[in-house]
Amino acid sequence: MDTRFALDVLKQAADLGCMSVRFTGGEPLLRKDFSELYLAARRLGMRVLLFTNARLITPEIADLFIRVPPGEVMEISVYGMNAWSYDAVAGVKGAFEQFRRGVNILLDRGIPFYVKQALLPQNRHEIEEFEAWATTLPWMTSPPEYAVNFDLRTRRDSAEKNKRISSLRFTPEETVALSLRDPEHLAELREFCSRFLGPQGDRLFSCGAGLSPCIDSYGTAQMCLLLRHPQTVIDLRNASLAHVMVDLFPLLRGKKASNPEYLRRCANCFLKGLCEQCPAKSWTEHGSLDTPVEYLCDVAHAQARSLGLIAEHERAWEIADWHHRVDRFSRGT
Repeated sequence: MDTRFALDVLKQAADLGCMSVRFTGGEPLLRKDFSELYLAARRLGMRVLLFTNARLITPEIADLFIRVPPGEVMEISVYGMNAWSYDAVAGVKGAFEQFRRGVNILLDRGIPFYVKQALLPQNRHEIEEFEAWATTLPWMTSPPEYAVNFDLRTRRDSAEKNKRISSLRFTPEETVALSLRDPEHLAELREFCSRFLGPQGDRLFSCGAGLSPCIDSYGTAQMCLLLRHPQTVIDLRNASLAHVMVDLFPLLRGKKASNPEYLRRCANCFLKGLCEQCPAKSWTEHGSLDTPVEYLCDVAHAQARSLGLIAEHERAWEIADWHHRVDRFSRGT
């Protein structure tokens, strides 16, 4: 998108009542017109949430945030706690120095930010160090979030690259162990499970996909950030954002699954709230909207076993008394 096109998209969103916008990437600060787009969004009354790695934060950008506060706390991805680990993940020598410089600029000016981390082999040993540092940040009132179950490349242009991505994922058991590091998380899980566990039937979209649009860097409207299936996206050069939100996305949200394996398993599985299976994940893994993703299924079942919702060899879609199990777990009995 050139600047004029991006400004027009923001104006269309504001006319539809949009109150907030997230600038993410890749790295949104790579855009030369970032400041112009940021100010335009704020003038339109939108709160701005910035996802960045902080490497391109400059005194000028920070001063802009002081003059015109974003209205949301920015989120910074952290790739390592020292030059060796950070530069190894980023693949660029000197990246850690850029990151620390950007963070220090924000700290010196008292600009709020949260931190989160992508856990990879080069930095997995730094969890405790990272969390200790996070507690020193005045705006971190809860433990940081982690990315561990990485998504494949939907271009499908390199089987070798997708094989490498798969090798970097946590095992289901490692994922569960990480999620239970926070002692308050179990209480949150009891409340969550009491509200959101249960089969979703043949509906494809039980999430928020399509309720707020994602616009990629080429001006294509998507139902969510990951979903680029050709039947679910539209070029905003050929349609208005109003048409996308009022006509197209509500129609797509009504789509039903047709894959027999999905209907046998996912449609009847009460672990839906714990499982990340969705049309976007099916698209990244298989190129379809309703093919079960085995890795996500394994992670959800490992989580359910750790919580006592299922036994070792049970499959959640075969369990008839799931209501009682969820009720017992939610009450802690």
